[in-house]
Amino acid sequence: MNRFVIADSSLCIGCRTCEAACSETHRLRGLQSRPRLQVMRNEKDSAPQLCHHCEDAPCAQVCPANAIVREAGAVQLNESLCVSCKLCGIACPFGAIEFSGSRPLHIPANVNTPKAPPAPPAAAHMGAFLDWTPGIRAVAVKCDLCAFDEEGPACIRTCPTNALHLVDNHDIARASRRKRELTLHADLGDLSLLPELIRGNS
Repeated sequence: MNRFVIADSSLCIGCRTCEAACSETHRLRGLQSRPRLQVMRNEKDSAPQLCHHCEDAPCAQVCPANAIVREAGAVQLNESLCVSCKLCGIACPFGAIEFSGSRPLHIPANVNTPKAPPAPPAAAHMGAFLDWTPGIRAVAVKCDLCAFDEEGPACIRTCPTNALHLVDNHDIARASRRKRELTLHADLGDLSLLPELIRGNS
């Protein structure tokens, strides 16, 4: 079963409450605090972009450290196994994987030994795949559906307009069936006439 979060752009008000809830929930668990979703906007609408937890999961297929695996109907990323290669972000067709910096514990910033030259200053920001800061390990972050929380994804619980919903294969099948029914209704004009049309064609 494939589970993921969808957003209703007609309800989203672009308040970014979901981003804040995601960041704080993961920070309290000792994980990277970068939000696993990003609110995107155009002239009329806004909606958060999240991981689709793909059935074939290209990110998991390219990960050389097996840090991304499918568990309980979701694609999970183990931050402690990430080797900072960024292949998962390149492979993701939806841009749902971001990178956050992590400095090894107990090592202060800009620490140098007499035998090593000082670290160069951080380069200007160019993008998640090109940025590199000395002493900082890039860690991949993606939606994990808050698998560690029995109450489910924090973004869904905190959305003030209920624009976010957790769906699975059953919900998708139900929506697809409903869409086919509506299409048939539009093509035939009225579903109540369908039995008569079938009898007439037999």
